[in-house]
Amino acid sequence: MGKLAVFGANGTIGSRVVREALDRGHRVTAVVRDPSRFDEEHRRLTVVTGDVLSEESVVRAAEGEDAVVSAVGGGDGPGHRALIRPSVVSLVEGLRRLGTRAPRLIVVGGAGSLRTPDGTRVWDAPGLPEAVRQIMHAHGDALEYLRTVDDVRWTNFSPAADIAPGDRTGRYRTGLDDLVSDTGGTSRISAEDYAVALVDEFEEPHHVQERFTAAY
Repeated sequence: MGKLAVFGANGTIGSRVVREALDRGHRVTAVVRDPSRFDEEHRRLTVVTGDVLSEESVVRAAEGEDAVVSAVGGGDGPGHRALIRPSVVSLVEGLRRLGTRAPRLIVVGGAGSLRTPDGTRVWDAPGLPEAVRQIMHAHGDALEYLRTVDDVRWTNFSPAADIAPGDRTGRYRTGLDDLVSDTGGTSRISAEDYAVALVDEFEEPHHVQERFTAAY
């Protein structure tokens, strides 16, 4: 049984990570800005108030945990620009303050910076709305920053190009910096199976100090 703190625990990804971890017997601390809006209840779940942009909140939430998961989102493009990289910087700085007691950091990333079969990036696809492109680059900026960090055990987990709520199958394939697609060229995963892959990585680390991705 492990212990993990989840920032953004009431979001689409964060809530599924919380449920998946609880279902496997782990202890979870859900870190949210407004606990009154978080209605999950479980004997191994603790809900606390926190702000991912506050290093003090990070230190309080991370103390005694085995991993900290960041599943925060900023809504629209400018919102992601204002939140994603700054939140990762805040998490890293907070964990640095814990020194050798610092848990792992697992960051929910984006698919935009993944390489496609023709050598371009997902975010280079023609016709992408500007707001979507901004969200993708916000996650790309956070990954670029993480790749300069060598004193915190981080993992960046990019989803498939298409991720949405769906079924939990427990099946997925992984890659590193290249988009994972099926034989028809579709890159897809449910939010539930993304959570499965993230908790799998928590339980058995294979991608410390690197980015990985998962899809069907």
